Amino acid sequence: MTATTTDKTARELIAELIEDGMTLAVGGFGLCGVPYDLIEAVRDSGAKDLTIVSNNMGIDGQGLGILLEKKQVSKVIASYVGENKLFAELALSGELEVEFNPQGTLAERLRAGGAGIPAFYTATGVGTMIAEGKPEAVFDGERYIQERGLVADLGLVHAHTGDVDGNLVYRRTAQNFNPLCAASGKVTIAEVEHLVGRGEIDPDRVHTPGVYVTHILQAQEREKPIEQRTTRPKEAK
Repeated sequence: MTATTTDKTARELIAELIEDGMTLAVGGFGLCGVPYDLIEAVRDSGAKDLTIVSNNMGIDGQGLGILLEKKQVSKVIASYVGENKLFAELALSGELEVEFNPQGTLAERLRAGGAGIPAFYTATGVGTMIAEGKPEAVFDGERYIQERGLVADLGLVHAHTGDVDGNLVYRRTAQNFNPLCAASGKVTIAEVEHLVGRGEIDPDRVHTPGVYVTHILQAQEREKPIEQRTTRPKEAK
């Protein structure tokens, strides 16, 4: 299977594919490597009761935060959400169901789902609230808890470069949760900054093979937001 290169806009494609109650695995870390076009398309679709699987929920007014503003999300599976005030308000009020995962566990759950592994055991979280209600087993004298693989209805990712067959290359820090979310989606849509022809990507540079990507489209040009800007006074000469 290879990806379908589409001339449709992100909004048109998402409108065709999304349904209320779906689970979406969304790549990115903070505001880095985030599929902004696709997230905005989800917002504009009006889809509700969504479960979002992502490292975090962006910040207020940026990234996945815009879906919280529209009350489109009913559950979040994430590892870090400390930069989003609205998220905290919705979670504390009980309006939003939250399932926190240790970051490595979340990454492995997505990887396992993409690899067809329904569950695995890890020592992370043993003896803590994370382990409550989960099966346990002992291996070589050590306790482990069972974690389930994650499979999403839609995987939404952003890549620096992609070819017409869906092979993707991420740039630097953007190679964070994007490959994992791409693999875990039953249907995966990739927005790319540079869309190139077949054979124009060195096979040794491919991070996500096209077999995992269902649709690929050209991302809009936009100014990349910075989550936290730190500066220092200019030294006098």
